[in-house]
Amino acid sequence: MAKFINLIKLSVGTESVEGLQDWHDRPRPAGEDRTPRHVTRMWPKREAELLNGGSIYWVIKGVVQARQRIIRLDEVIRSDGIRRCGLIFENKLIRVENMTKRPFQGWRYLRPEDAPRDLPEHRSREEQLPPQLSAALADIGVR
Repeated sequence: MAKFINLIKLSVGTESVEGLQDWHDRPRPAGEDRTPRHVTRMWPKREAELLNGGSIYWVIKGVVQARQRIIRLDEVIRSDGIRRCGLIFENKLIRVENMTKRPFQGWRYLRPEDAPRDLPEHRSREEQLPPQLSAALADIGVR
């Protein structure tokens, strides 16, 4: 069994990694300590594995393009009284090799061996290919 597990989630309405970073930089998604967060209805049953080095991988426009390290899970209770899970992330987005992903609802677990690799630092500063083209190249083995 892996020592950690990841999550994968659609970033609905986001057009790019930069757009996702802009969203995280706004006051709305941040918690009291100003860290980016996403509130979800379900609490992960594999919490210990997530907090042992797991990340959330973001699907943007049908392509996994970036990840963020999960640093904690906060209990969030809104006006309806229902307990929800606040996924709290490091603010740094790490670009990953693009990988196509079909739409799905909510979040899913993502095993480390199935996750796309991080782009080397020097490549993350390059002008990016369109995500669909980069993912198609990766699908045929061109990285």
